[in-house]
Amino acid sequence: MAEKSPDMGGKIGYVLLGATKAEGGTRSVSYHPGGETDLPFTGMKAWEGSVPLVAFEICDDPGYWSPIVTSYTGDLVSDTPEWARTAEKQYGADLVRLYLTSTKRRGFDDFPSITKVMEGVLSGTGLPLVVEGSNEPAIDSEVFQRCGEAGQGERLLLGTAEAGRYRSVAAAAMAYNHSVVAQSPIDINLAKQLNILLREIGLKADHMMIDPYTGSLGYGFEYSYSVMERIRYAALKGDTDLAMPMITSATDSLSVKEVRDAGPAVRDDIAVAWEFYAALSSAVAGSSIVCVRHPKTVPLLKQAFRELWAGKMPGEA
Repeated sequence: MAEKSPDMGGKIGYVLLGATKAEGGTRSVSYHPGGETDLPFTGMKAWEGSVPLVAFEICDDPGYWSPIVTSYTGDLVSDTPEWARTAEKQYGADLVRLYLTSTKRRGFDDFPSITKVMEGVLSGTGLPLVVEGSNEPAIDSEVFQRCGEAGQGERLLLGTAEAGRYRSVAAAAMAYNHSVVAQSPIDINLAKQLNILLREIGLKADHMMIDPYTGSLGYGFEYSYSVMERIRYAALKGDTDLAMPMITSATDSLSVKEVRDAGPAVRDDIAVAWEFYAALSSAVAGSSIVCVRHPKTVPLLKQAFRELWAGKMPGEA
């Protein structure tokens, strides 16, 4: 294992996700990603940070989901609360990331259904939730308010805040004590600028996670990786505007040509390999939470993280 690098003086801040009964919520577990004082997997002690977490992504309208996932999962994708429960009980995910894809189908008129979906998923799983809104600026304010209110007390992670639309998600987060995913397009300066904007309107640094945006392996991921490393270096050197834990998604890997063109007999294995290596690389670059969609990717990542944290190479005895 590599020697611990010299202390650069900075530290990644913590974000609290999920609230147990003792903390005023109903989650079975809560997390506090962050706390690192060194680069990932370089010999740091457990109390100087946390093992990366694996979030499993689901949605409330599978028509917008990868056919690779829906064909593997079957009818389960039509029952969002049960899908969330399965992610926890069978797949072994640490968190569930819910995408409200049904807002497109509804024509943005059925806001009460958003509350119903949120309540169903909260009852279906005890895991902390990451909740993605409508992705439609015209209705984001109402969507995020509904999500924030339905999850009050649960310390959700709401997303996604971007430079052109961050006020609505930040307002819901501040009103109901949730945190925010701050996403910028693979640029350290834009990531810092967005964090500053969020803090200027009142969102605290310990309620923010950075999503630097990532591509698939071989499709621009190398650039994403270098930006993530630069963000982490800047934070460890003392830049408090970048000293938030990162969250990344490896799910673009499921749509690349190599996966789409694979034969039925090997398609799942190839899809999992692409997703796994993209997520693993993101964690090595500094991501505290990696998000995936194929059920078989979850246990592979969790095993790899445990081994790397213990100072072994993945698969090493």
